[in-house]
Amino acid sequence: MKVITVTGTPATGKTTLAKQIASSLGYDYIDVNSVIKEHGLCEDYDKARHCTVVDIDKLNAVLLAIIDKSSSDLVIDSHMSHFLPHDKVDLVIITKCSLKELEKRLKDRHYPKTKVRENLDSEIFDICLVEAQEQGHTILEVDTDSEVDIDKIKKKLKN
Repeated sequence: MKVITVTGTPATGKTTLAKQIASSLGYDYIDVNSVIKEHGLCEDYDKARHCTVVDIDKLNAVLLAIIDKSSSDLVIDSHMSHFLPHDKVDLVIITKCSLKELEKRLKDRHYPKTKVRENLDSEIFDICLVEAQEQGHTILEVDTDSEVDIDKIKKKLKN
């Protein structure tokens, strides 16, 4: 069984790419936001940051149980998916896009200015990439401003 996680700054194209990969490769798609709701993992709401608070250890425990029970290949979609242990994940895909495009997408989602700035900073400083590297993952960065080459992903999975 293969496990791919798709992570990146919010609005960089994770969900679109994750669904495309799952469809193209015949993998099951897991939306971590749905997992969080289904398992009651939202512990609080951070009003200042306009986001839910999720304990990553509890989330990982649920995701690891899903992985362990699955007989199918999986694509896990979340900006927190790179926190899964590297020995359970075959490939972490980091979605990237231009700052101009990212800002447009965040504003289209009606994010407040502070949240737009926070997410732009996350992209500038490659937060998801650095965290995935710290976890020891095999990583592929994908620019979602252009068409994604699924064959490149297949090749990376074989290595």
